[in-house]
Amino acid sequence: MAVDYVKEGRIAIMTINRPEARNALNADAHRELAEAMFDFRDNSDLWVAIITGAGDISFSAGQDLKAMGGGQQRRPEGERPERPATPASAYNIADKIYKPFIAAINGYALGGGLELALTCDIRIAAEHASFGQPEVLRGFIPGGGGTQRLPRFIPRAKAAELLLMGQRISAEEALAIGLVNKVVPLDQLMSTAKEWAEIICQAAPLGVWAAKEAMIRGYEVTLEEGLKIEREMSARCTASEDFREGVMAFAQKRTPEWKAK
Repeated sequence: MAVDYVKEGRIAIMTINRPEARNALNADAHRELAEAMFDFRDNSDLWVAIITGAGDISFSAGQDLKAMGGGQQRRPEGERPERPATPASAYNIADKIYKPFIAAINGYALGGGLELALTCDIRIAAEHASFGQPEVLRGFIPGGGGTQRLPRFIPRAKAAELLLMGQRISAEEALAIGLVNKVVPLDQLMSTAKEWAEIICQAAPLGVWAAKEAMIRGYEVTLEEGLKIEREMSARCTASEDFREGVMAFAQKRTPEWKAK
């Protein structure tokens, strides 16, 4: 298996497990990661996902260039068309699922590895992690969303530096420019990611998912259109059982029991 997928209570954990290749993403990794993401999306008992890499060297070193050279990125025989295993597939799923994703970045996040991390909502990095888009040094460009997401998430000048020069930055610099949310020692990485996931799980799941949907759908529209989306999401939440439970729990000074309904 190129990706380990486990469930711990409300939390789904997806681990790219190709440490011998620095967790580079080949066709199998893309397909298995996509399947895990779809399972997470469709399972109402799972509220938050964590994506990480095996070992302590690499989150993901990006596309498996050897596999690309050998044509191994073509869709495997029998693959369902609605769940493609093309190189861009796993990169463009997480931010179309309105449940939160946390990237626990345990080392190199380079090329497609950084692009995968960019599709997550929260990024927590180990102190020794490093980040970069080195594709131009190999004769191509980031094809998993890097040229589009980086300038939206960090200052354009820093995005240009990463995209045009192909150089790496440290975890501390990534924190300073807002590329990651927090930097921790490696031995605290997964415990911190799970702690943040548990904090999210204390909130009303429908509210969390609606907030993410409003945020994602609002990226490409005007403020006025975004506010319409926000009102739509708000109306959906206030019509839910969980909203009534939240109000009642507040009045009764108790912890709410969310049902995601």
